[in-house]
Amino acid sequence: MTPTKTTDLKADPSSTDEFIKGLWRENPVFVQVLGMCPTLAVSNSAINALAMGLATAFVLIMSNVLVSSLRNFIPKQVRIASYILIIATFVTMVDYAIQAISVDLHKNLGAFISLIVVNCLILSRAEAFASKNTIGKSALDALGMGLGFVFALFCLGAVREILGNASIFGITVFPESFQEWIIMILPAGGFFTLAFWLFLFNNYKLKKAKA
Repeated sequence: MTPTKTTDLKADPSSTDEFIKGLWRENPVFVQVLGMCPTLAVSNSAINALAMGLATAFVLIMSNVLVSSLRNFIPKQVRIASYILIIATFVTMVDYAIQAISVDLHKNLGAFISLIVVNCLILSRAEAFASKNTIGKSALDALGMGLGFVFALFCLGAVREILGNASIFGITVFPESFQEWIIMILPAGGFFTLAFWLFLFNNYKLKKAKA
């Protein structure tokens, strides 16, 4: 009886693990390299990156919870269409909420708010996890992945804004003599910054694995 119990415990990760894996071990951007379109497109400033990250996290959490709640009622033949409908509902809510909070922010994020519907991160968590697990586990999985996505976007947005505009959240951090790296707020800057963070992230993981 004892060996069976041990195996079951190993096969069933703790609630804490479901949350932590999205933050670090399976970070959606730095490890799984998902959601690259908004990651590169709206991370030209910290506020844009943070807003997109939080919007995506909200949609991910709510859709995971609802998909998990309805997993026994959604026919397998229409599950993907059903997931997209659920996700689109929450994206519409986020779209109107951002527009009500800040019209300028809504304009800066542009069409990328609507494109959250087809973000492969959200759809993959709905199909691979929420449709097969309880509401509690699905919520923790979505929270971890969502915060991991927010963390990754903020890392990119902060570096690009600091070097490109000499500011963070609009607050100047360098003296007037500092020459802004204009390329950092251009599309190419997104690729350079992502490559930099991927190098740091993977280099740290390799050193930790060897230790």
